[in-house]
Amino acid sequence: MGLAALCAAMSLLPGVARAVQNDAPKEKARLTILSTRGAGGDEEVVEIFTETLRPRFHDPGVPRFVLTGPRKNWALGIGGYVQAKVEYDFDGVVDDIDFYPSLISTDNPRNQFQMDATTSTLFLKLVGRVGSLGPLVVYTAGNWRGDGKTFELQNAYVQFLGFTLGYDTGTFMDLAAEPPTVDYAGPCGMTYYQTTLIRYEHTLGKGLSAGIAVEMPLVNVAADSYVSTARQTLPSVPAYLQYAWGKGQSHVRLSGIYRNMTYTDLSRNRKSCLNGWGVQASAVVAVGRPLQLFMQYAYGKGIGSLINDLSNLNVDMVPYPETRYKMHLLPMSGWYAGAQYNISPALFVSATYSCSRLYTEHFYARENPGDYKQGQYLVANVFWTAVPDLQLGLEYLRGWRTDFDDHIDRANRVNLSAKFSF
Repeated sequence: MGLAALCAAMSLLPGVARAVQNDAPKEKARLTILSTRGAGGDEEVVEIFTETLRPRFHDPGVPRFVLTGPRKNWALGIGGYVQAKVEYDFDGVVDDIDFYPSLISTDNPRNQFQMDATTSTLFLKLVGRVGSLGPLVVYTAGNWRGDGKTFELQNAYVQFLGFTLGYDTGTFMDLAAEPPTVDYAGPCGMTYYQTTLIRYEHTLGKGLSAGIAVEMPLVNVAADSYVSTARQTLPSVPAYLQYAWGKGQSHVRLSGIYRNMTYTDLSRNRKSCLNGWGVQASAVVAVGRPLQLFMQYAYGKGIGSLINDLSNLNVDMVPYPETRYKMHLLPMSGWYAGAQYNISPALFVSATYSCSRLYTEHFYARENPGDYKQGQYLVANVFWTAVPDLQLGLEYLRGWRTDFDDHIDRANRVNLSAKFSF
């Protein structure tokens, strides 16, 4: 209780470093408490937190409170944000707090009101410089999106010498190319997944960088009594090559992933494996100061759990029409294109169109005419930083779900958001 009161008092004095003295005699000061958001403060600490900032729009920014040791070569940041959203669906509803076209429902009523605060995020970030070897980062973060609105881990990793070890967003993704949305899931065709991994990234020089990883495989198939995917035998292997320019404000990235997916024929207890793969091109381009463009296109086989809308369908592998004991892979794609226009430092607008598509092989469409073929997602929004650290958002979403029999379902949603970062 005392420490909380002290931190609150320090927040009223931005940029002023205060030493916390131990009452024991002959004991030196162990901690310094400062705000990284003020005019003063330790520039070295601010620099480390800024240069290791996560680029995703929904990730928290630089922490307000930082604890440092006497030598100030290590610092622990405590931060996050509290976000509250109001959602209203009309002329069709989506059966989720996030806007997935694959989950559009045609059931009555065709209107829906929802409120949500589960995306509120809390994180701890430890940073330090290990001699001339560069920064070491220990990061853990979570929100309240677990079952029953319980706290759920989102990130937990260590970064050092180009390596990332732990639980994080996947390497096949391009976080910096994600467009801004109030909707937490984002565009239906965007690649997004989280997994345990070991990743290595390296700057090759002149804006060129590369990364490769081994990741815990994510394999989703429709649950039944014929096959099991509980045990996987090989990791997924994603890699990327990126070229950046304009002081890192723009980049183009080419990514690929190999996925060996094992399934068991439960009738004969026999294992088989299929080789999934995916390729992706993504970019964010700054056109002058006010305009940014975002884009991504992904295509592959057996990558359903890596694409937003398709991840709800359990289509990494699907059964052959002739037998449910043998599985095969369907081609699939996901893409989006969007733009953000910065009216002022405190106000910007954006719009994005996205599409995800499941293609057919081996008579899959004929055997499953009412199943998902394509999702479309259109979003337009405005964000305003009303006062420092308080961002307000207003957003319109429209989604279409098309099945293999060409039946189309539609839904609309309006989102209101208030987010306070600390």
